[in-house]
Amino acid sequence: MKMEVFYDGATFTLSYLLWDESSKDAVLIDPVLNYDQASSKTSTFGADKIIKFVLENNLKLQWIFETHAHADHLTGAQYFKEKLPGLKIAISEKISIVQETFKPIYNLQNLKTDGSQFDYLLKDNEEIKISENLKIKTINTPGHTPACTSFLVNDEALFTGDLIFMEDYGTGRCDFPAGDATDMYNSITQKVYTLPDEVKIYPGHDYQPAGRELKWESSVGIQKKNNLHLKEGTTKEEFIKFRQDRDATLNAPKLLLPSVQYNIVTGKIEPESNGKKYLKLPLT
Repeated sequence: MKMEVFYDGATFTLSYLLWDESSKDAVLIDPVLNYDQASSKTSTFGADKIIKFVLENNLKLQWIFETHAHADHLTGAQYFKEKLPGLKIAISEKISIVQETFKPIYNLQNLKTDGSQFDYLLKDNEEIKISENLKIKTINTPGHTPACTSFLVNDEALFTGDLIFMEDYGTGRCDFPAGDATDMYNSITQKVYTLPDEVKIYPGHDYQPAGRELKWESSVGIQKKNNLHLKEGTTKEEFIKFRQDRDATLNAPKLLLPSVQYNIVTGKIEPESNGKKYLKLPLT
C-alpha cells in the first residue's frame, strides 16, 4: 500500500489517499470541501490538490470512504465524483440513524433516511477488495456518532476518523446527538485495542496540542500505553465520567450546523426555484 496524506489546516482534517502501486487502483478517505462560513461560499483548492496528485500519478480513484458524517467540515465527495466519473461514495449503513436523528433538528421534511444519497452502504466487518494488493475491512466503531466506521487496510493500518486521535490528544467527543461514551469505550477497547500492537493508527484530525508539529501516525501499542483519555487499563466508569465531564465544557464546532446537514446527504443539496442552494440553520 502506498499513501499520501493531505491536511486541511482550517479544520485540522487529515485526508488519506491510498493506492496499489502495481495496479494504480486508489481510494480516498474523508475528503474536504473548503467552506467560508462568513460568506457561505465553498471552494475546492484542497480537493483540486488531491485531484492533481491523482492525475499526475495515473491513479485510478475507485472509492471515497467516509468514516462518518462529519461535524467540523463539509465533505468534498460530490466534487470528486463530478471531476472523476465512476468513483463511488461509501459510508456505514448506520448513516440512516444519523439521518433520522437530524431530520427533525433541521425540519428536513423531505429527507430520505435510508442512506440512498450514498452510492454504497457499508456493513460491519465487510471486506472490499480494491485490487490484489489493497483490501479494506470495515469495522463499526460507534461513540462519536452511531455511524462511525474505522477502516482496516491490509490488516496493517487502521483509519479511525474521530474515534481516536494521536495519543497526546486522546479520543473524540461523544456529546453530539446519538453519540455515546459507553459505545466509544467499547469500540476502542473491544475493536481497536484487540488488534496487534504493530497495527498503525491514522486519525481523522490532528489538533497539534501545545503547538507541536503535525502528526498522523500512531499504533495500537502506543495508544494502549499512552492515550491521554483511554489507556489499556482505564475502566469503563473512569472513561465515561471523564468523557461526559469534558464534553460538557466544550463549545460546538463552528461548522457543526452547516456540516452535518450537508454531510448526511453527501453534499446533495437540491437547488431551489431561483437555482441557488441553501443550508438551514435552526434558531434556538
